[in-house]
Amino acid sequence: MSKGRLRRSISAWANTADQEARDLRKEYAEAGVVDCAHAPDREKVTLRGTLRTVTLRPRGGVPALEAELFDGTGTLTVVWLGRRRIAGINPGRSLQVQGRIGVHDGVRTMYNPRYELIP
Repeated sequence: MSKGRLRRSISAWANTADQEARDLRKEYAEAGVVDCAHAPDREKVTLRGTLRTVTLRPRGGVPALEAELFDGTGTLTVVWLGRRRIAGINPGRSLQVQGRIGVHDGVRTMYNPRYELIP
């Protein structure tokens, strides 16, 4: 095997971000659950993913808990207005959310979704 071919093979194995995305897509593919990349705006959707980040970002003087949901196809910002903290909402946690997606400042966002923690 040539050095270039060996490097490409090792590089493909070492690319854990792609593998993680493939694993998440496979894990969250289920009837009734749409993936983040293809979820329509302004329609009620159910999404599943893993929280990458969770931050407190006040909006207009009101506390807001903001999280980035990743499902292997894309990301969605989830915001709970009036909340400083929600038990179980932590980075790395799997979550199912239900609500409507809107675009705010060019970012796809779901406000105050119904949510379910996935074990």
